[in-house]
Amino acid sequence: MKKIYLVAGARPNFMKIAPIVRALQANGSLAYSIVHTGQHYDYQMNDVFFEELGIPEPDIFMAAGGGSHSQQTAKIMVAFEELCQSDRPDAVLVVGDVNSTLACSIVAKKLNIPVSHVEAGLRSGDMTMPEEINRIVTDSISDLFFVTEPSGIENLKREGKDASSIHYVGHVMVDNLLYQVERLASTDTSAYDTSRFKAANLANEGRYGVVTLHRPGNVDDPGTMARICGALKEISCELPLIFPVHPRTQGNLEKFGIELGPKITLVGPQAYMPFLNLWKDATVVLTDSGGLQEETTAMGVPCITIRNNTERPVTVEQGSNVLAGTDPVNIVAETRKVLLGEGKRGQRPHLWDGKAAERIVAILAAELAG
Repeated sequence: MKKIYLVAGARPNFMKIAPIVRALQANGSLAYSIVHTGQHYDYQMNDVFFEELGIPEPDIFMAAGGGSHSQQTAKIMVAFEELCQSDRPDAVLVVGDVNSTLACSIVAKKLNIPVSHVEAGLRSGDMTMPEEINRIVTDSISDLFFVTEPSGIENLKREGKDASSIHYVGHVMVDNLLYQVERLASTDTSAYDTSRFKAANLANEGRYGVVTLHRPGNVDDPGTMARICGALKEISCELPLIFPVHPRTQGNLEKFGIELGPKITLVGPQAYMPFLNLWKDATVVLTDSGGLQEETTAMGVPCITIRNNTERPVTVEQGSNVLAGTDPVNIVAETRKVLLGEGKRGQRPHLWDGKAAERIVAILAAELAG
């Protein structure tokens, strides 16, 4: 039986490979091993986390994370090369745009092992983003491209990729989202530390907003961060906001002496299910996250993206996402549209139907059989 390595380096990667693992289990024609590079070691990655995802814990943990981008990438490459040489797979599947994606695709390609990239073809056009570099390099050497939206097909064709290697399959993150929403319906959410905030504001105000910020361009520059936070303070006078704060963002709030005021509730980073329970019923989400742009589009939740570009244009063209940039006036204006009932709901893009992983596995099985 042909064997595939499924590579993940951090929590969001596991949410992308989880539907593929479930599809592989259902299909039964391919063997697989889940490889955790250790790019980010998260103490919350316990048995419950993988049980929630409906997958087993990783088969291989390489503990290769830490250090600068170059150090991290190099350590992952060395560890993954040793693994592939000791137990060579028939194919390597990488997801997304993290350093593990780049490192393992390079290693596999140099060992003449076919590489499949899930979420291929996404481009922001912003070469100051490490993720953009990872996306471009990974796609330049991959053999199979699994695409989430039409822009990915156009980008890959423009970069000279053969149309026969490009497969528009939908989005595994949406597969996982729909899977978790179904599980959430039968879950007791009262123990989540944000449940009191949610219940109180739905009962009293009837609505609330959710904020996430972590992009270096937004939170590392004191001027930019102060302007964005000023917009959030203004919005909070009209809409209660809850802000699960990324450690990088928390550190910079303290470093720059930025006060968010009493109407923004700050909480710690949230696990997937508690965070899903929080944002899925929000009036609006204000974020600089790429994945959250897609998930809000899938659920029809208005999203204000605090960035000047997006590698996920389908969320703006078809979905519920608005690209507001970092101008406080624009951020506030777009949020007020939502509060007045004029915000975008959009529609769920084609093939974002919860079956992307099934399509991916069917294509992989056919390709490896051939």
